[in-house]
Amino acid sequence: MRQRITPYPFGNGSPRFLAWVNSAPHPIGVASSLIAAALDPSVAGGRHAAVHVEHEVIRWFLELLGWSRAEGAHGLLTSGGSAAALLGLQAARQRAFAKAGIDVRKQGVGAISVRVYATAEAHSCVTKAVESLGLGTDSIREIPVDEAARMDCVALCEMIASDLAAGHVPLAVVASAGTVNTGAIDPLGEIADICAEAGVWLHVDGAYGGPAVMLLDDLVEAREGLARADSVGIDAHKWLYSPVDVGMVLYRDGRAVRETFSLVPSYLRSEPTPDEPVWFSEYGLEQTRSFRALKVWTQIMHLGWNGYRELIARDIAVADHLAARLDEATDFEIVATGLSVVCFRHRPDGVAEEDLDAHQSRLATSLQTEGDAFLAPSAVNGRTVLRACIVNPGTTTGDIDEVIEIIRRAGDSSA
Repeated sequence: MRQRITPYPFGNGSPRFLAWVNSAPHPIGVASSLIAAALDPSVAGGRHAAVHVEHEVIRWFLELLGWSRAEGAHGLLTSGGSAAALLGLQAARQRAFAKAGIDVRKQGVGAISVRVYATAEAHSCVTKAVESLGLGTDSIREIPVDEAARMDCVALCEMIASDLAAGHVPLAVVASAGTVNTGAIDPLGEIADICAEAGVWLHVDGAYGGPAVMLLDDLVEAREGLARADSVGIDAHKWLYSPVDVGMVLYRDGRAVRETFSLVPSYLRSEPTPDEPVWFSEYGLEQTRSFRALKVWTQIMHLGWNGYRELIARDIAVADHLAARLDEATDFEIVATGLSVVCFRHRPDGVAEEDLDAHQSRLATSLQTEGDAFLAPSAVNGRTVLRACIVNPGTTTGDIDEVIEIIRRAGDSSA
């Protein structure tokens, strides 16, 4: 292990790892993962500590949204946002088919033609979920975005109306609370209005930006929109600094979701008790479930929500410092910013405009090979960019200043 594994990490613990939304793990989360593995429970349900810890973690997040367990809100921890999207859309499928008088769990998906609405900025997990649910990618309607890469609500209304007129069933809208590519937050309140009027399920992918939206005061408008979703996905292993893997899906109406996943006959279903709540396996796909909750529980107990607010705000401030430094430089161009994401291009003298895309790609490869800083290439509005995402409280403005110089040196050699 010492010779072949630990010398070759992924690298996200480094303060100059800026490529993807992979945070450095909090030491308390690392220690808690060891304890959880030693306890080794299966958290499908039952009467043991791990079950109650997960319920408490879920309750804390529901309260951030203003959702009440007493009114039926529920949720469970997952492997990440991809699993959350699959579960949210499966619940949406159940509701849409039930409205059409179809028991999709018995009859399958071929009886009606459905539509799922998302932008090109949506994470690829949405497409995978649609494929996995047997809906077919032809059911996905790509909604245009505005100049800030946010969902165009006028286009969404028009597409839903035209699909209804053509006999299709709008199944779900998937919005983003912080896209991975640019950090854009869709107009969640407007989208919630549209979904409520049309009776369409709203799933919000908050895998990256969800914690910021739920905690920061300057994002209160987005938070109010987020609270109107039917399901929300959050990744604790992104902007809550927990070790991989731990995400969650939150349901505003858990009682309806239980009809999607439970295989317990209704006449045998027991009502929850304080000692033994309804099993998590009745709200998702997994039966054997690991003790993911402990690392999240201990970190929240240690940091508190105010501690998380400070850390997340600090990451955004470091990203703002990067944007300010790039904006004042003559050899860089900012293409997009959002939350703690900055997408930019290196524009050194001697590189023609038509060669700039290839230059960014060569530059990203050079940076990743050398290893002094790690950024990822991406595309925004058809242009190749370098993308930095700060989700590591150990990343300082000094690191950012050094990364800029590293990029310049690598860019001069690759130009």
